[in-house]
Amino acid sequence: MDSKDFWKLIDDARALVRDPADADGVADRISDLLTGRPAHEIVAAQQLLWDLMAASYRAPLWAAAYLVNGGCSDDGFDYFRGWLMTQGREVFERVVADPDALAELPVVKEASAEYEELECERMLGVAWDAYRRVTGEQLPRGAFTVDLPDLDPAWDFDFDDEEELAERLPGLDALYG
Repeated sequence: MDSKDFWKLIDDARALVRDPADADGVADRISDLLTGRPAHEIVAAQQLLWDLMAASYRAPLWAAAYLVNGGCSDDGFDYFRGWLMTQGREVFERVVADPDALAELPVVKEASAEYEELECERMLGVAWDAYRRVTGEQLPRGAFTVDLPDLDPAWDFDFDDEEELAERLPGLDALYG
């Protein structure tokens, strides 16, 4: 399994749910689809997931998650990035490159009107669940690595600073500020 296969898996899962905005439903379908794969591909999917988590570990995105979700802990940022993956490759890459682009997404506009948080903890466990269902065992120890980059020091400010967030993320501030 490579990144192209991983994103196709997400697209296929999104096509199987009634509402692709249902991140938990998408994550469940991803896990279901993974159970049809050999164990080594499930392990590869876990590594690809964490590679995407590392690629999206960026301070501007964390600030956006903080604004969207009314605060964002370390775990909350993981769950937000899990949600972001369930939106598909195009949205993921666009938002990682420009977190303020979240404000243009219909699912985000709808969530802002309903004061819903954008999180998907289940996404982080899709390979764990599938592997256990296929093998009856936990993922092997050391089966994947997590290498998070350093955060951008230019974004090292208090995310409760509403003026700073409004200046840096004007589109999201218009929805949530």
